[in-house]
This record gives sequence, structure tokens and C-alpha cells, in this order.
Amino acid sequence: MKLNVMKHWLSIFAFSAFALLSATQANAADPQLGNDFDKTAQVIATDNPAKIEVTELFWYGCIHCYQMDPILEAWVKKLPSDVVFKRMPGLPQPAWAPMAKAYFAMEDLGILEKTHMPLFDAIHKQKVLNPTDEVATIAWMTKQSGLEKAKVEAAFKSFSIGNKLNRAQQYFRASGATGVPSLIIDGQFITSSTMAGGNPAALKVADYIISNLRADKAAKAKAPKK
Repeated sequence: MKLNVMKHWLSIFAFSAFALLSATQANAADPQLGNDFDKTAQVIATDNPAKIEVTELFWYGCIHCYQMDPILEAWVKKLPSDVVFKRMPGLPQPAWAPMAKAYFAMEDLGILEKTHMPLFDAIHKQKVLNPTDEVATIAWMTKQSGLEKAKVEAAFKSFSIGNKLNRAQQYFRASGATGVPSLIIDGQFITSSTMAGGNPAALKVADYIISNLRADKAAKAKAPKK
């Protein structure tokens, strides 16, 4: 009888140890803070606290951003209703300013959807545009959009774009990004293709962070108010 009892407890212990090991391995497989993603240098305010905001930091001159774009577009189409996606041109140095101006100008002129991917293609596929050449970018945009050159030039030099460039610089600095493409999740966390180990991996890390933020928001909503 004692032998059977001993075997019974040993089997329970063995099962518990296996369960604990499995849980530990599963947790180890999750993206790790400080490795696959990190906290932003500063908490960045989002447009709508009720939503989880994902912002891509990118530069049109970046080949990795070009390669990320179609994967990212497919991912964005599947985002649930509580997640919103935005883009922000990376602006860590003056040489990136022409492409940041291009993005904001296309946005203000209402041609962003029409010209976003063609601009990437002109730089990386056709190789007909230097991303640091503002004059050439204005000429390209004029031809691509069919708009008058004076209207495009005015957009590049507008006061509103000057403000947006300042915001882009501040955002990049606050994010703590060291390169692009980077993804900022809800103004609190950052991941990138470099940190995560590739573009698809970065999106999986973003999914993981979004899931945890959603659970956290739900828990706070259920918590009794003091």
C-alpha cells in the first residue's frame, strides 16, 4: 500500500515538473523585453487613448522599409478595430528631410495613396531618384501626380509641413529608435526588423505587444474604481 502511494505522488510530482518546464519554455519563446523589443525612450502621447496605436517609422531611401511595405500593408488590413495604424517619416538627420517633406506634401495634396509605393519604386526599383535630392523629388512628384509644379513646391515649403518636420524629429528622438523600419506600439514600446530578426518577426512582436496591451486595458476597465 505504501509503495502504491509513493508511486502515486511521484507520478504527480513528475507531471507537475513537466508542466512547469513546458510553461517556462513557452514563456521563453515569447518575445523578450530588452531583446526583441524595448520601451521607448519617452512615453509618446497617442491620438486616441481608447485605441492601440501602431506607428511605423520609415524612410523612403531605406531598402528594408521598401521590403517591409507590402508585408506591412497586408498586416494592417487584418488589424482588429481596436488598433489604428499610422506612418511617421523618420528624421534623425537633415539628409532624410526631402523624403519626410515628400511624405507630408503627398498627404497634404491628397495624393499619398496614389504616390506612396511609386515613390519607393522610383528609388529602389527604377533607381531614377536620389532620396536626398529635394529638387528632383519635386520634379518627380509633379510628373507623377499631374499637378502644377508651383502647387507641389508650395506644399514642400508650407508652414504646416515645417511644423510636421519638427514633430517628426521629436517623435524619432522620443521613440529611442536607432534605425528604420521601426514600429512604435501605443507610444510605449518599440521593435524593429533589427531587434526582432527580420520584418515578419517584427510584426509578430508587434502582435504580441498589442495582445498584452489589450489584456492590460481590459483588466483596468474591469478593476473597481477607487
